[in-house]
Amino acid sequence: MRVGLRIRSLLGVGALLLGLPSNSIAQATPTSSETRGRPGQSLAIVVNKSNPIEDLPYSELRKIFLGERSHWPSGRRIAVAMMDDGHPERQTVLRQIYRMDENGYREHFIKGVFRGDVFVAPKTLSSPIVMRKFVFNAPGGIGYLRSTDVDKSVKVLRVDGRLPDDKDYKLQIDDRAVE
Repeated sequence: MRVGLRIRSLLGVGALLLGLPSNSIAQATPTSSETRGRPGQSLAIVVNKSNPIEDLPYSELRKIFLGERSHWPSGRRIAVAMMDDGHPERQTVLRQIYRMDENGYREHFIKGVFRGDVFVAPKTLSSPIVMRKFVFNAPGGIGYLRSTDVDKSVKVLRVDGRLPDDKDYKLQIDDRAVE
């Protein structure tokens, strides 16, 4: 029975990571504020407003996104969200946080689930609107948005003590990197 459950989990994660249709992938129509034309814009790491965390070291942020940390210090389960393929924001996270390409990302989570190192792959969301709604509704949620897509429904974390508008903030979007 345990092997069957592991295989079903692996197949579900594989389908999710390969971009196959899934009931958990939300859909929304992008607004004009979500257009992708401003290179060099900052990427904000966002969490649910009830999360007491204010600042994350970059190394901890990476562990969270890699699935190496499954719970916040408060004990609440972490729920990581990623945008669909093709978003410059996703490419930034893959390059700067995961330090992987799409294939490496998929392989990491497929192997991690199979070995039991990772229990849940990140949720894949279709737009910044859906990302905001997910983080707003998931007390343990963490995701990312362009700094211009942030609103009061989510909390922006400092990364290594810096906010997206601060000098030397690490997470900068390069729209030209996505074709």
